[in-house]
Amino acid sequence: MTTISMLINGQKKQAGNGATFERKNPLDGSVATVAPAATIEDAIAAVEAAGKAFPAWSAIGPNERRALLSKAALALEAKTDAFIAAMAGETGSSAMWAGFNAHLAAGMLHEAAALTTQISGEVIPSDVPGNLAMGLRQPAGVVLGMAPWNAPVILGVRAIATPLACGNTVVLKGSEICPATHGLIIEAMQEAGLPDGVVNFITNAPADAGPLVEAMVAHPAVRRVNFTGSTRVGKVIAAVCAKYLKPVVLELGGKAPLVILDDADIGQAVDAAAFGAFANSGQICMSTERIIVDEKIADAFIEQLTRKAVGLPLGDPRKGPVVLGSVVDMSTVTRCNEIIDDALAKGAKLLCGGKAENTLMPATLIDHVTPAMRIYSEETFAPVKGIVRAKGVEEAIAIANDNPYGLSSAVFGKDVGRALQVAKRIEAGICHVNGPTVHDEAQMPFGGVKDSGIGRFGGKAGVEAFTDLRWVSVQTTPRQYPF
Repeated sequence: MTTISMLINGQKKQAGNGATFERKNPLDGSVATVAPAATIEDAIAAVEAAGKAFPAWSAIGPNERRALLSKAALALEAKTDAFIAAMAGETGSSAMWAGFNAHLAAGMLHEAAALTTQISGEVIPSDVPGNLAMGLRQPAGVVLGMAPWNAPVILGVRAIATPLACGNTVVLKGSEICPATHGLIIEAMQEAGLPDGVVNFITNAPADAGPLVEAMVAHPAVRRVNFTGSTRVGKVIAAVCAKYLKPVVLELGGKAPLVILDDADIGQAVDAAAFGAFANSGQICMSTERIIVDEKIADAFIEQLTRKAVGLPLGDPRKGPVVLGSVVDMSTVTRCNEIIDDALAKGAKLLCGGKAENTLMPATLIDHVTPAMRIYSEETFAPVKGIVRAKGVEEAIAIANDNPYGLSSAVFGKDVGRALQVAKRIEAGICHVNGPTVHDEAQMPFGGVKDSGIGRFGGKAGVEAFTDLRWVSVQTTPRQYPF
């Protein structure tokens, strides 16, 4: 069991009233973490600390910020073993997934460090003689970031790295499911030597999330909000931000389609499907949720994919290397068991895996999925995947778009020109040709359309999200006025 603290103005803090909450391991119910259950007063103190630190942090030179973020990247990657232990305890994830989280998150901090000298504007032609008109990007103020449990290091760092690079100060609200994992990120930032108040961290009991978040969003110092999580909660966050006119970046749920065209390299498509579907037990926002395969090659593709899925190691990640660890809780198991029953009752065929009795869920593939089945449209967020057979390209595209979500997607085909045309027609913020749906790089514009969110993280898109674009002009010659 780990007991953690919050961080407010550079000081480790417990809740003002001494309250705590527990996060239990999903496999055996043992207490993994005891964390402070912040009060609204604690949350406001974190925002005000960030507000107080903003003027100095926003004024320092870009290379000073670069150096501190680079140190933070090294400090974070040095904590890889600690992240592996924390994630196994809090979310049941494998060491492979936790190690990848730490590696990519360190890369995100390095990329943020590189961005500090890329925050630029432009000179805009003016009709007024002698007028030098500019569009300048400046830091916005305090950024409130909220990150989920499923890729906790990657998404926790993403919530704060680019905002910091742009000269903002931040408050990270840790996930109630993985507070210790998110706390390790904050430890790395502190070890890098960031000034007090530049990064603040709060944790809260699940029942307190709503009023606590609204209190922070409402605070005048908070100028940007970002949230990664479910579409249901994202809509609540969006409504609160609209109430207080606060710009928000939302990266929400997904039902990523993987389209396998009739000329696809079957071996490559199988490898991408298995990785995209079963990495972190399918609990990634980009996870392959719908495998759409042309009926001409469906039998050969499905036979190879099933053989690969059956061989994926499943087990308690605390006891040794596995690909499939625990899912996050028993409610996931119950929901997926119901989805499996529904599909089979309506004519689908179970290829491998099946219903689970605990959170160690096997790789499960269900063939002959139709729109009448829940698995066709509902996000499983688990290692339970449906296969839909398509009659040609047009039907494959229609199936891929027959969903309210639009985050990630992928298309496989040897004719790259044709595959690219298919990619352009898929309604998603991200599409990869001849690659998996699960793919993230720090410098890329990351985000979705439709019910998968608004705005973009990453690279120049992230700079746009976390800065204010200001029109500043200088009259360099005497100006003539009409009166």
